[in-house]
Amino acid sequence: MAQLELMQKQSETAVIEHRQSDRTDMQWPVSCWIPEANRFFNGKTVNVSKGGVKVSLPMTAPVRDGSVIEINFPRTINLAKKKGQFARIKMGKIIRVDRNTITSNAAIGIAVEFS
Repeated sequence: MAQLELMQKQSETAVIEHRQSDRTDMQWPVSCWIPEANRFFNGKTVNVSKGGVKVSLPMTAPVRDGSVIEINFPRTINLAKKKGQFARIKMGKIIRVDRNTITSNAAIGIAVEFS
């Protein structure tokens, strides 16, 4: 009986990982174009991977799961000269909105899967 209860508790706390790429913690300024608001919101990355990014935005950003947004990653002057553009622009779909930090730092987190 005790073993069955232990197995049930373990299965309840199991987290299924859906990421296909490793994420790297990185804070970098970004600006996100949110079509529903018809404007940019400035934020910063929390972590990035080949397939997506988690971004921290002001709590006033009108975001929701399933929305498509544009994320502008600014480049340094030297990299911009080398690449010919001052920003790397990526399109993506919001797959999760995290509002747990609204009261602590007036920000929300969004997980974005690149298109």
